Amino acid sequence: MNDSSPVDGENEFSGLSEKLSGEIHKVIVGMNPIVEKLLIALVAQGHVLIEGMPGVAKTLLASTLASTLDLVFHRIQFTPDLLPADLIGTVIYHQQTGEFRSKKGPLFANLVLADEINRAPAKVQSALLEAMQERQVTFGEETHPLPSPFLVVATQNPLDHEGTYPLPEAQLDRFMMKIQVGYPTLEDELEILGRHGRIEVGAKAEKVASSSMIEKSSREVDKVHLEESLKTYMARLARATRSPKEHGVKNPGFIKHGVSPRGTVHLLKASKALALLRGRTFVLPQDIKEMAPVVFRHRIGLSYEALAEGQTPDDILRSILETVPVDQA
Repeated sequence: MNDSSPVDGENEFSGLSEKLSGEIHKVIVGMNPIVEKLLIALVAQGHVLIEGMPGVAKTLLASTLASTLDLVFHRIQFTPDLLPADLIGTVIYHQQTGEFRSKKGPLFANLVLADEINRAPAKVQSALLEAMQERQVTFGEETHPLPSPFLVVATQNPLDHEGTYPLPEAQLDRFMMKIQVGYPTLEDELEILGRHGRIEVGAKAEKVASSSMIEKSSREVDKVHLEESLKTYMARLARATRSPKEHGVKNPGFIKHGVSPRGTVHLLKASKALALLRGRTFVLPQDIKEMAPVVFRHRIGLSYEALAEGQTPDDILRSILETVPVDQA
Protein backbone atom coordinates (compact mmCIF):
# COMPACT_ATOMS: atom_id res chain seq x y z
CA MET A 1 0.00 0.00 0.00
CA ASN A 2 1.22 3.49 -0.81
CA ASP A 3 1.95 5.32 2.47
CA SER A 4 2.30 8.73 0.85
CA SER A 5 -0.12 11.23 2.32
CA PRO A 6 -2.15 13.19 -0.22
CA VAL A 7 -3.26 16.70 0.51
CA ASP A 8 -6.32 16.64 2.73
CA GLY A 9 -9.52 17.49 0.94
CA GLU A 10 -12.43 19.51 2.17
CA ASN A 11 -15.89 18.72 3.39
CA GLU A 12 -18.31 20.49 5.68
CA PHE A 13 -16.54 19.02 8.72
CA SER A 14 -12.90 19.52 7.68
CA GLY A 15 -12.50 22.97 9.24
CA LEU A 16 -14.49 22.27 12.37
CA SER A 17 -11.54 21.32 14.55
CA GLU A 18 -9.65 24.51 13.67
CA LYS A 19 -12.71 26.68 14.29
CA LEU A 20 -13.28 25.02 17.64
CA SER A 21 -9.66 25.43 18.65
CA GLY A 22 -9.74 29.09 17.68
CA GLU A 23 -12.82 29.82 19.77
CA ILE A 24 -11.67 27.77 22.75
CA HIS A 25 -8.29 29.53 22.65
CA LYS A 26 -10.14 32.73 23.55
CA VAL A 27 -10.88 31.12 26.91
CA ILE A 28 -8.13 28.51 27.42
CA VAL A 29 -4.50 28.63 26.34
CA GLY A 30 -2.61 25.71 24.84
CA MET A 31 -5.33 23.07 24.46
CA ASN A 32 -5.57 22.77 20.65
CA PRO A 33 -4.40 19.12 20.30
CA ILE A 34 -6.76 18.05 23.08
CA VAL A 35 -9.71 19.88 21.49
CA GLU A 36 -9.36 17.84 18.31
CA LYS A 37 -9.31 14.57 20.26
CA LEU A 38 -12.44 15.52 22.19
CA LEU A 39 -14.17 16.33 18.92
CA ILE A 40 -13.07 12.98 17.47
CA ALA A 41 -14.58 11.15 20.45
CA LEU A 42 -17.83 13.10 20.08
CA VAL A 43 -18.09 12.36 16.36
CA ALA A 44 -17.11 8.70 16.84
CA GLN A 45 -19.64 8.32 19.70
CA GLY A 46 -17.02 7.46 22.28
CA HIS A 47 -16.20 8.75 25.75
CA VAL A 48 -13.06 10.35 27.13
CA LEU A 49 -11.05 10.08 30.34
CA ILE A 50 -8.85 13.10 31.04
CA GLU A 51 -6.08 12.80 33.60
CA GLY A 52 -4.17 15.76 34.96
CA MET A 53 -3.20 17.68 38.05
CA PRO A 54 -5.75 20.05 39.63
CA GLY A 55 -5.90 23.52 38.12
CA VAL A 56 -4.97 22.72 34.51
CA ALA A 57 -8.43 23.74 33.14
CA LYS A 58 -9.92 20.27 32.56
CA THR A 59 -13.38 21.37 33.71
CA LEU A 60 -13.26 24.66 31.84
CA LEU A 61 -12.26 22.85 28.66
CA ALA A 62 -15.33 20.60 28.77
CA SER A 63 -17.79 23.41 29.47
CA THR A 64 -16.29 25.63 26.77
CA LEU A 65 -16.44 22.80 24.22
CA ALA A 66 -20.14 22.35 25.00
CA SER A 67 -20.90 26.05 24.48
CA THR A 68 -19.08 26.19 21.14
CA LEU A 69 -21.12 23.24 19.86
CA ASP A 70 -24.43 24.36 21.40
CA LEU A 71 -24.64 21.23 23.54
CA VAL A 72 -26.52 20.85 26.82
CA PHE A 73 -23.80 20.63 29.49
CA HIS A 74 -24.03 19.19 33.01
CA ARG A 75 -21.22 18.86 35.51
CA ILE A 76 -21.27 16.20 38.24
CA GLN A 77 -18.79 16.51 41.07
CA PHE A 78 -17.96 12.96 42.14
CA THR A 79 -17.59 12.54 45.90
CA PRO A 80 -17.47 9.50 48.22
CA ASP A 81 -21.07 10.10 49.38
CA LEU A 82 -22.59 10.29 45.89
CA LEU A 83 -25.47 7.90 45.11
CA PRO A 84 -26.51 6.40 41.73
CA ALA A 85 -29.80 8.34 41.89
CA ASP A 86 -27.75 11.55 42.02
CA LEU A 87 -26.66 10.72 38.46
CA ILE A 88 -29.52 8.98 36.72
CA GLY A 89 -32.55 10.39 38.57
CA THR A 90 -35.33 8.88 40.61
CA VAL A 91 -39.09 8.51 40.97
CA ILE A 92 -40.84 11.04 43.21
CA TYR A 93 -44.29 10.65 44.75
CA HIS A 94 -46.53 13.73 44.45
CA GLN A 95 -48.94 13.71 47.37
CA GLN A 96 -51.33 16.22 45.80
CA THR A 97 -52.01 14.07 42.74
CA GLY A 98 -51.17 10.66 44.15
CA GLU A 99 -48.87 10.01 41.18
CA PHE A 100 -45.27 8.91 40.84
CA ARG A 101 -43.23 11.08 38.47
CA SER A 102 -39.76 10.60 37.07
CA LYS A 103 -37.18 13.23 37.92
CA LYS A 104 -34.24 12.93 35.53
CA GLY A 105 -30.72 13.34 36.83
CA PRO A 106 -27.77 15.32 35.40
CA LEU A 107 -26.78 12.49 33.05
CA PHE A 108 -29.52 13.78 30.73
CA ALA A 109 -27.30 16.13 28.76
CA ASN A 110 -25.28 16.08 25.55
CA LEU A 111 -21.96 16.56 27.31
CA VAL A 112 -21.59 15.30 30.87
CA LEU A 113 -18.51 16.17 32.87
CA ALA A 114 -17.84 13.52 35.52
CA ASP A 115 -15.40 15.50 37.61
CA GLU A 116 -12.87 13.53 39.68
CA ILE A 117 -14.49 10.21 38.81
CA ASN A 118 -11.93 8.26 40.82
CA ARG A 119 -13.30 9.67 44.10
CA ALA A 120 -16.73 8.03 43.70
CA PRO A 121 -17.90 4.70 45.17
CA ALA A 122 -18.29 1.59 43.02
CA LYS A 123 -22.10 1.73 42.71
CA VAL A 124 -21.97 5.25 41.26
CA GLN A 125 -19.26 4.30 38.80
CA SER A 126 -21.35 1.27 37.79
CA ALA A 127 -24.37 3.50 37.08
CA LEU A 128 -22.23 5.75 34.91
CA LEU A 129 -20.78 2.73 33.15
CA GLU A 130 -24.24 1.48 32.16
CA ALA A 131 -25.24 4.88 30.83
CA MET A 132 -22.05 5.13 28.76
CA GLN A 133 -22.51 1.71 27.22
CA GLU A 134 -26.29 1.55 26.75
CA ARG A 135 -26.94 5.28 26.25
CA GLN A 136 -30.02 4.85 28.38
CA VAL A 137 -30.85 4.59 32.07
CA THR A 138 -33.56 2.80 34.03
CA PHE A 139 -35.16 3.93 37.27
CA GLY A 140 -38.52 2.94 38.63
CA GLU A 141 -40.14 0.84 35.94
CA GLU A 142 -39.19 3.04 33.00
CA THR A 143 -36.20 3.11 30.68
CA HIS A 144 -35.18 6.56 29.47
CA PRO A 145 -32.94 7.12 26.42
CA LEU A 146 -30.17 9.66 26.88
CA PRO A 147 -29.90 12.65 24.54
CA SER A 148 -28.00 12.45 21.27
CA PRO A 149 -25.17 13.28 20.86
CA PHE A 150 -23.99 12.00 24.23
CA LEU A 151 -20.42 12.35 25.46
CA VAL A 152 -19.06 11.62 28.92
CA VAL A 153 -15.84 13.47 29.74
CA ALA A 154 -14.51 12.07 32.98
CA THR A 155 -11.61 13.71 34.78
CA GLN A 156 -9.34 12.10 37.30
CA ASN A 157 -6.39 13.22 39.36
CA PRO A 158 -3.25 11.07 39.29
CA LEU A 159 -3.70 8.01 41.47
CA ASP A 160 -1.10 9.02 44.05
CA HIS A 161 -3.38 11.81 45.29
CA GLU A 162 -5.12 11.34 48.62
CA GLY A 163 -8.69 10.04 48.42
CA THR A 164 -8.43 8.65 44.88
CA TYR A 165 -9.01 5.06 43.83
CA PRO A 166 -8.04 3.27 40.61
CA LEU A 167 -10.91 2.67 38.21
CA PRO A 168 -11.68 -1.00 37.48
CA GLU A 169 -10.22 -2.27 34.21
CA ALA A 170 -13.72 -3.01 32.90
CA GLN A 171 -14.68 0.63 33.35
CA LEU A 172 -11.47 1.99 31.88
CA ASP A 173 -12.13 -0.11 28.79
CA ARG A 174 -15.41 1.72 28.17
CA PHE A 175 -13.57 4.95 27.48
CA MET A 176 -12.55 5.41 23.88
CA MET A 177 -9.59 7.60 24.82
CA LYS A 178 -7.45 8.60 27.73
CA ILE A 179 -6.01 12.09 27.36
CA GLN A 180 -3.25 13.34 29.64
CA VAL A 181 -3.13 17.06 30.38
CA GLY A 182 0.16 18.41 31.61
CA TYR A 183 1.28 21.78 32.84
CA PRO A 184 1.44 24.64 30.30
CA THR A 185 4.67 25.68 28.65
CA LEU A 186 6.44 28.83 29.79
CA GLU A 187 5.02 30.80 26.85
CA ASP A 188 1.48 29.55 27.51
CA GLU A 189 1.68 30.32 31.22
CA LEU A 190 2.91 33.83 30.49
CA GLU A 191 -0.10 34.32 28.20
CA ILE A 192 -2.40 33.01 30.97
CA LEU A 193 -0.89 35.51 33.42
CA GLY A 194 -1.26 38.30 30.88
CA ARG A 195 -4.92 37.54 30.32
CA HIS A 196 -5.78 37.38 34.00
CA GLY A 197 -3.80 40.51 34.67
CA ARG A 198 -5.74 42.77 32.33
CA ILE A 199 -9.17 41.26 31.71
CA GLU A 200 -11.86 41.72 34.34
CA VAL A 201 -14.52 39.70 32.54
CA GLY A 202 -13.21 36.65 30.74
CA ALA A 203 -13.60 36.27 26.99
CA LYS A 204 -16.40 34.02 25.76
CA ALA A 205 -16.21 31.42 23.01
CA GLU A 206 -18.82 31.71 20.26
CA LYS A 207 -20.89 28.90 18.85
CA VAL A 208 -19.30 27.34 15.75
CA ALA A 209 -21.54 24.31 15.13
CA SER A 210 -24.73 22.65 16.31
CA SER A 211 -25.66 19.32 17.82
CA SER A 212 -27.39 18.37 14.58
CA MET A 213 -24.12 18.87 12.70
CA ILE A 214 -22.35 16.58 15.16
CA GLU A 215 -25.02 13.91 14.64
CA LYS A 216 -24.63 14.24 10.88
CA SER A 217 -20.87 13.88 11.11
CA SER A 218 -21.32 10.71 13.19
CA ARG A 219 -23.36 9.19 10.39
CA GLU A 220 -20.66 10.16 7.87
CA VAL A 221 -17.96 8.36 9.85
CA ASP A 222 -19.38 5.00 8.73
CA LYS A 223 -18.85 6.02 5.10
CA VAL A 224 -15.11 6.65 5.52
CA HIS A 225 -13.21 3.93 3.65
CA LEU A 226 -10.75 1.69 5.45
CA GLU A 227 -8.64 -0.72 3.43
CA GLU A 228 -8.46 -4.33 4.55
CA SER A 229 -4.70 -4.05 4.92
CA LEU A 230 -5.18 -1.28 7.48
CA LYS A 231 -7.73 -3.33 9.39
CA THR A 232 -5.09 -6.04 9.56
CA TYR A 233 -2.55 -3.45 10.75
CA MET A 234 -4.87 -2.40 13.59
CA ALA A 235 -5.39 -6.02 14.61
CA ARG A 236 -1.63 -6.66 14.59
CA LEU A 237 -1.03 -3.62 16.81
CA ALA A 238 -3.56 -4.92 19.30
CA ARG A 239 -2.16 -8.44 19.18
CA ALA A 240 1.35 -7.10 19.75
CA THR A 241 0.17 -5.79 23.13
CA ARG A 242 -1.15 -9.25 24.02
CA SER A 243 1.71 -11.36 22.66
CA PRO A 244 4.66 -8.95 22.51
CA LYS A 245 7.31 -11.67 22.30
CA GLU A 246 5.74 -13.20 19.18
CA HIS A 247 5.75 -9.80 17.47
CA GLY A 248 9.34 -8.94 18.33
CA VAL A 249 8.46 -6.14 20.75
CA LYS A 250 11.34 -4.96 22.94
CA ASN A 251 11.11 -6.00 26.62
CA PRO A 252 7.98 -8.19 26.30
CA GLY A 253 7.99 -8.81 30.06
CA PHE A 254 6.92 -5.20 30.64
CA ILE A 255 3.33 -5.97 29.55
CA LYS A 256 1.01 -7.69 32.01
CA HIS A 257 -2.09 -7.62 29.80
CA GLY A 258 -2.90 -6.13 26.43
CA VAL A 259 -5.63 -4.31 24.56
CA SER A 260 -9.16 -5.73 24.40
CA PRO A 261 -11.07 -6.26 21.13
CA ARG A 262 -13.20 -3.25 22.14
CA GLY A 263 -10.01 -1.21 22.05
CA THR A 264 -9.36 -2.27 18.45
CA VAL A 265 -12.90 -1.26 17.48
CA HIS A 266 -12.42 2.11 19.18
CA LEU A 267 -9.18 2.61 17.25
CA LEU A 268 -11.03 1.94 13.99
CA LYS A 269 -13.79 4.44 14.81
CA ALA A 270 -11.37 7.10 16.04
CA SER A 271 -9.17 6.76 12.93
CA LYS A 272 -12.19 7.13 10.66
CA ALA A 273 -13.39 10.20 12.58
CA LEU A 274 -9.93 11.78 12.35
CA ALA A 275 -9.88 11.22 8.58
CA LEU A 276 -13.34 12.77 8.22
CA LEU A 277 -12.43 15.86 10.26
CA ARG A 278 -9.34 16.32 8.12
CA GLY A 279 -11.37 16.31 4.95
CA ARG A 280 -10.75 12.79 3.70
CA THR A 281 -13.03 9.91 2.74
CA PHE A 282 -10.38 7.29 3.56
CA VAL A 283 -8.07 6.37 6.43
CA LEU A 284 -4.29 6.68 6.17
CA PRO A 285 -1.75 4.69 8.20
CA GLN A 286 -0.77 7.94 9.88
CA ASP A 287 -4.31 8.31 11.26
CA ILE A 288 -3.97 4.95 12.99
CA LYS A 289 -0.51 5.77 14.37
CA GLU A 290 -1.76 9.12 15.67
CA MET A 291 -4.79 7.68 17.45
CA ALA A 292 -3.25 4.46 18.79
CA PRO A 293 -1.57 6.05 21.87
CA VAL A 294 -4.71 7.78 23.19
CA VAL A 295 -6.95 4.79 22.43
CA PHE A 296 -4.63 2.08 23.77
CA ARG A 297 -2.73 3.68 26.69
CA HIS A 298 -5.35 2.98 29.37
CA ARG A 299 -5.91 -0.58 28.15
CA ILE A 300 -2.35 -1.82 28.69
CA GLY A 301 -1.41 -3.27 32.07
CA LEU A 302 2.25 -2.90 33.10
CA SER A 303 4.18 -5.52 35.02
CA TYR A 304 6.02 -4.79 38.26
CA GLU A 305 9.23 -4.96 36.26
CA ALA A 306 8.03 -2.17 33.96
CA LEU A 307 6.92 -0.01 36.88
CA ALA A 308 10.26 -0.54 38.60
CA GLU A 309 12.01 0.58 35.42
CA GLY A 310 9.85 3.71 35.26
CA GLN A 311 8.13 2.64 32.06
CA THR A 312 4.76 4.05 30.95
CA PRO A 313 2.13 2.65 28.55
CA ASP A 314 3.20 5.34 26.06
CA ASP A 315 6.75 3.96 26.13
CA ILE A 316 5.42 0.48 25.35
CA LEU A 317 3.18 1.76 22.55
CA ARG A 318 6.03 3.73 21.02
CA SER A 319 8.06 0.54 20.84
CA ILE A 320 5.14 -1.39 19.31
CA LEU A 321 4.48 1.27 16.66
CA GLU A 322 8.17 1.20 15.73
CA THR A 323 8.22 -2.60 15.56
CA VAL A 324 4.95 -3.57 13.83
CA PRO A 325 5.05 -2.71 10.11
CA VAL A 326 2.10 -1.30 8.21
CA ASP A 327 2.61 -3.68 5.32
CA GLN A 328 3.35 -7.31 6.02
CA ALA A 329 3.43 -10.09 3.49
